[in-house]
Amino acid sequence: MRFSVAQKLPAFAALALASPITHQPQPAFESHSLFVRQDIQTPINGSLPNVTIFATGGTIASQGSSNTQTVGYQVGLGVQQLVDAVPEILNISNIAGYQISNVDSGSVNQTILLKLAHQINAELAKDDISGVVVTHGTDTLEETAFFLQLAVNSSKPVVVVGAMRPATALSADGPLNLLQAVTLAVSENAKDRGTMITLNDRIGSAFYTTKNNANSLDTFFSTEAGQLGFFINQVPYFYFAPSVPIGATHFDLTNTTSLAQVDILYVHQDVDPALFNASYAAGAEGIVFAGVGAGGISATASEAAEGLFNATGIPIVASRRSVDGFVPSADESFSIAAGFYNPQKARVLLQLALTMGYEYDEIKDLFAQSYPKP
Repeated sequence: MRFSVAQKLPAFAALALASPITHQPQPAFESHSLFVRQDIQTPINGSLPNVTIFATGGTIASQGSSNTQTVGYQVGLGVQQLVDAVPEILNISNIAGYQISNVDSGSVNQTILLKLAHQINAELAKDDISGVVVTHGTDTLEETAFFLQLAVNSSKPVVVVGAMRPATALSADGPLNLLQAVTLAVSENAKDRGTMITLNDRIGSAFYTTKNNANSLDTFFSTEAGQLGFFINQVPYFYFAPSVPIGATHFDLTNTTSLAQVDILYVHQDVDPALFNASYAAGAEGIVFAGVGAGGISATASEAAEGLFNATGIPIVASRRSVDGFVPSADESFSIAAGFYNPQKARVLLQLALTMGYEYDEIKDLFAQSYPKP
């Protein structure tokens, strides 16, 4: 869907008049309702680096009915509008843009994830591309970022960015977040750090960063591992030299067209043991459960899970429902300890391992790579 300048949000209308975008015709995506092609290419300034933005939707691309509405808004702005709204970006980088999807992040699926992985790997393989930015809804942003951490093979920066307030809101955070994301993508100091998440001035590793609050602007950070850096007057400052997270691995998805189904089960008092069998019956090839404490589960649910594992061999990963913590190896022979991985990241790791055909013992070893070593 196209928007004229007059239809754009009032706070951005003046900015959108500056730095017009020159459209370049591109081959169409395969037919799919989520893939609305809206490629952009800014005029080339030979003295600036090149960054590609992959837009997927989310709050950063949303509009409300008033400037005070911060819930119940609708996704609608495309990558063109996002770039138009922050013309200062064009002082930092030449921008190419791809509209991968335009959905809330709860609707991001394996088709979108694989499209992102394939296109980002292809883009970063080009010598003239300095880095890429992915705009994304915040609710599942950490899942996509962790997926890209495992699926993208490049030393160049991959930056995933979103917003907690829609573009029409007073003090909308999307424009500055996007400016900082592009700044990060062209930074020499951002190389060899894997996929990064940046919102609200913070720079975090996709390996550890999670969404900690459903509503607050200051929600994306890592309480235990800490942040990689912070923006000071729009300049990224890193606290540490580049390093590889313990347990980091890479999956080559070049010829992959679909991903294994992995479900997450939430453990609570009186959890229904039948959920394990129901998940398997619905097609799950792997199961992660968000356990109580350090991956705990009731005796009856444990018995059901063990019975399922003994009958089918399906990998079952024990994680935790608390925001942080470590799940150690337990006596139960039917489950794999998630270690430091939260349920959603454990699911991504298990999903990719199953997709690539890992055997059960290989999956156990994969998770064990992140366990503390004496």
